[in-house]
Amino acid sequence: MKKDNRISAIDLFCGAGGLTHGLIKSGINVTAGFDIQSSCRFAYEKNNNGAKFFTQDVKNIKAKDLLHLYPENDIKLLAGCAPCQPFSKYSQGRDAKSDMRWPLLYEFSRLIDDVMPELVTMENVPDVAKHKVYHDFVSHLESAGFEVWADKVYCPDYGMPQRRTRHVLIASRIGHIELVAPSRKTSGYKTVRETIEKLPPLKAGEKNILDPLHAAAGLSDINITRIKKSKPGGSWLDWPPELRADCHRKESGKTYLGVYARMEWDEPSPTITTQCYGFGNGRFGHPEQNRAISLREAALLQTFPKGYKFLSPGEDVSFTKLGTMIGNAVPVKLGKVIGKSFIKHLK
Repeated sequence: MKKDNRISAIDLFCGAGGLTHGLIKSGINVTAGFDIQSSCRFAYEKNNNGAKFFTQDVKNIKAKDLLHLYPENDIKLLAGCAPCQPFSKYSQGRDAKSDMRWPLLYEFSRLIDDVMPELVTMENVPDVAKHKVYHDFVSHLESAGFEVWADKVYCPDYGMPQRRTRHVLIASRIGHIELVAPSRKTSGYKTVRETIEKLPPLKAGEKNILDPLHAAAGLSDINITRIKKSKPGGSWLDWPPELRADCHRKESGKTYLGVYARMEWDEPSPTITTQCYGFGNGRFGHPEQNRAISLREAALLQTFPKGYKFLSPGEDVSFTKLGTMIGNAVPVKLGKVIGKSFIKHLK
């Protein structure tokens, strides 16, 4: 007998723990996370109630590696949010065979077969649904007796201050399941202002003494001049012609208006990416200060709690490493929505 309908989860491709933290906040017990990036260990274990981090390639994981991590008689949830880059629209046309991440959903299917969890979840970019590997995955779940709910989710509808759209799948061998209803309407979307306005001001290249993650990347002299000429919600078209980059002068570059731009205070942010700390990488300019958003601001827009620790004591700030951890994460609040959906399903 399952005791008290308690769900225990294992998070494959766990990264820094965005999904895990959200599941824990919803009331689900998460015992472990697996990821190939050992750099995520500190953040994962420091913030997630004793969940253990295992540096292991999913292709090498066996059922016995997972089964002993589930408490006896708990309902088993297996989460597997595989890296999204192969399925992104920016990767279309790339040779699938040259990217070893494409078969990871098949490895997830293998582990589902071997572990036989009652519940399963995965999330990815919306374009994952255009690929055969995804449809094979869904068909495999259905043939194994799972009821499946899967659809695009617009994060602002669920209280996230970020215009991020993700494809979410939840599945159950217990019965019919669906994602909980959205909690917000357009007029009530959470904004950049609500999320980051109260953080201490920074200059480009500066780090806050009390919170090393509140660090802003440096800017060249010309980019300082450019950001001073940038308007919230505007683009490089707001600059005088002499400040425009050579690529913007070409016909092919005139449509790329979402780079070298500031966020707007009273709107959700753009999608936070792994390079969100760079002014030239998207609409990542601070709405008011002359810099790109800090790593802490990016983490808050990804709905990590303000106290979520990514840096071990004495560790230097690496924008590349931390940007990857933050940008690749499942937003914590989306993880909580998924967890609440499973809990409601069991009730």
